[in-house]
Amino acid sequence: MSSTTTAARARTASTPAGRLRSLARAELTLLMRNRTTLFMALAMPPFMVAAIWSSMDRVNLADTGLTAGGMVMTGGIGMVLLLVVYANLVAAFVARREERVLKRLRTGEVPDREILAGTALPSVALALTQCVLLVLAGAVLLDLTAPQRPGLLLAGVVLGVVMMVLLAVATTAFTRTVEAAQITALPLLMVSAVGSGLFVPFELLPDQTAAVLRLLPLSPVMELVRYGWLGGLDGTETLRALGLAVAWTALAVFAVRRWFRWEPRQ
Repeated sequence: MSSTTTAARARTASTPAGRLRSLARAELTLLMRNRTTLFMALAMPPFMVAAIWSSMDRVNLADTGLTAGGMVMTGGIGMVLLLVVYANLVAAFVARREERVLKRLRTGEVPDREILAGTALPSVALALTQCVLLVLAGAVLLDLTAPQRPGLLLAGVVLGVVMMVLLAVATTAFTRTVEAAQITALPLLMVSAVGSGLFVPFELLPDQTAAVLRLLPLSPVMELVRYGWLGGLDGTETLRALGLAVAWTALAVFAVRRWFRWEPRQ
């Protein structure tokens, strides 16, 4: 589908829901045609879940109150947020910017927030579907209990999705090409995978190290997800994690408003 067709569909939709639907449909078509992106979105999260499972043999969870199955499934949700939402959308937003799709859409009646939301919608829907499948797989395959605090789990996933979308948009500010997106997205991917508790819970780390790593963007999200599913956070810790996740989301909003570029950089 050409970028001109994408812009035309968005202009002809008269309601916010219609405009979002048109944008999301066009973006989904582009996603389905890009085999590399589709592979990253569909195959990489299960692969990373397997990697987390293999690492559990080297982690002693006896004093944490956690289980290997719980670590694997909740870590899998973190990988979905990183790979399906963040990494995928960095490349998608850069591609639409360089193809002048974003510029054309802004000439119509579509507000900026709807352009960004419509572009992100297919990846977000795919990520949420995979999160649901992980919860079901945990219950069926690993005999995990139902989420202890489903509201907290849902809050973690929703905050994580919103944060990753906004951080993806912000990352495009210093990403010149689609090829460069693989490099500019890598720091957050690596730091979050290693330091946000996906593979090793904070309870096994020295207190000072854990306190620093808890300040990373994905760390409060992972705490909300993990302990919303498995239980364990008290009221003060829950408020701290929620507050930190909201603070990172607000900082990402500021970064988008301050540095996001709608014009091609080439």
